[in-house]
Amino acid sequence: MQLGDGLLLRLPAPDVEASVVADARSRGAPVADALRRAPRALETTAEAEARTEARREVTQEPQQLFLPGFDIGAMPNHLNRSSLIAPIARGKRRFHRQTTMITRRDCVLEYTGEQLDEADGDLIMALIFFARSQPFGTPVPLNRKRLLRKIKPGVIGSTQYEWLHRSMKRLREGTLFLEAKKPDGSTRYSLGRLKSFSILKDLSYDDVNEIYSYELDPRWVVMFGNREYSLLDWDKRMQIRRGLDMAKTLQRLVATSDDPVQRYALEELKAQMEYGSPMRKFRGALDAAVRELERLEIIATGGIGESTKGKLQLVLWLRPSVA
Repeated sequence: MQLGDGLLLRLPAPDVEASVVADARSRGAPVADALRRAPRALETTAEAEARTEARREVTQEPQQLFLPGFDIGAMPNHLNRSSLIAPIARGKRRFHRQTTMITRRDCVLEYTGEQLDEADGDLIMALIFFARSQPFGTPVPLNRKRLLRKIKPGVIGSTQYEWLHRSMKRLREGTLFLEAKKPDGSTRYSLGRLKSFSILKDLSYDDVNEIYSYELDPRWVVMFGNREYSLLDWDKRMQIRRGLDMAKTLQRLVATSDDPVQRYALEELKAQMEYGSPMRKFRGALDAAVRELERLEIIATGGIGESTKGKLQLVLWLRPSVA
């Protein structure tokens, strides 16, 4: 609304505006002056909600993560079911800028940063593991060799240290927006709406003592709430052979459900895994990954077939749980 003296007035919410106008008229005061001098409480409802959310983001207290039976290998289901972490080929990575990642319908995930691979995913799970004993959002000092020994079998040398440094920087730069939805479509929770949700909130490195100091965003705890996470068999994960990262992706995926038989449409699975080669090559790589899960007894068996609608799908049979 443009006022007579050239000032631009942002109108408050209709019900509040009516109250201000009525009050001005009852006092015989100019309506335009009353609106212009209205306090900040007369902002629109959307602006008021935004300020409330901002205060909540800033003042949120760090919380400690509690995962019963947890050793290492925990990851929120919404991330395990998304394309945030994928078995991508080596080489130049795709850079996402507020990209809507592939997820299930009960989640909206936007990501800015380099595409993450399964090694990055292993690092995230290790950082969560080492931070579990204190509130998220507080500094965690960690020797780099101790960290690598948790996620890299075999000899550790300069190549592994260089990879670790690149990956830590990649995680520090990555930011997320995540909105989890209820079955009726309403919002269950939202992370990063006004203040970006970072994989790593802060990161520094002491090159004299070879120690990283990092902080996990305290809102990681929200994603682990209501038991919405998976626990992986870490020993078996570390035995997955080199070049079979797709098997790691499938391990994370099947862990999100207790269903003894799981089915995944091939077209959707190919997109989730960021696989750009033709379908015939994808099928070959997928078959090798399934055989690896069978070898390690992560699943009982699996194979590619047709759904009742004639669409290609991957069917995995899980091993019976031991009581």
